[in-house]
Amino acid sequence: MIHHPFTSRIAAFSAFLTLALGAPAMAELATPAGEVILTIDGAITQTNSAEGATFDMDMLQALPASGFDTSTTWTEGINRYDGVPLKVLLDAVGATGGTITATALNNYSVQIPIDVLEDTVPIVAYHIDGETFSRRDKGPLWIVFPYDAGPAYQTELVYGWSIWQLSKLTIED
Repeated sequence: MIHHPFTSRIAAFSAFLTLALGAPAMAELATPAGEVILTIDGAITQTNSAEGATFDMDMLQALPASGFDTSTTWTEGINRYDGVPLKVLLDAVGATGGTITATALNNYSVQIPIDVLEDTVPIVAYHIDGETFSRRDKGPLWIVFPYDAGPAYQTELVYGWSIWQLSKLTIED
């Protein structure tokens, strides 16, 4: 078979079109109907407001959820935590950076490297034992890891990333 440069270009362009057109399109972000409880800004490709990507509780609960039972150093006993995996949330807004600055309602903030995120860990918890939780009880959102799952989740670094009263995520390169 004789290879012609033009034939190779057509094959390469055809492969490009197949990949580009075959790739699933990212769903457009809805606009919050209720109280905005989380804002994501910075290096993201999906926005729904001038502030970036804003979410109310219904929007967060509409995303794929995950949960686990664990104890924490800040609560009594073992509780069930349910919420959206942080990685899923970042995928929903098209995050392209390498670091997350997570900020609480009182402006306390921590930096979390994106490369430490697993598919289902940590979660942005919006339920404890099946119920929403108030600002007084570390809510309405809390970044939670399955601390009882092993020593990897029982480090000062991981505890430091476990920010409660979460209100904002800024994605940075």
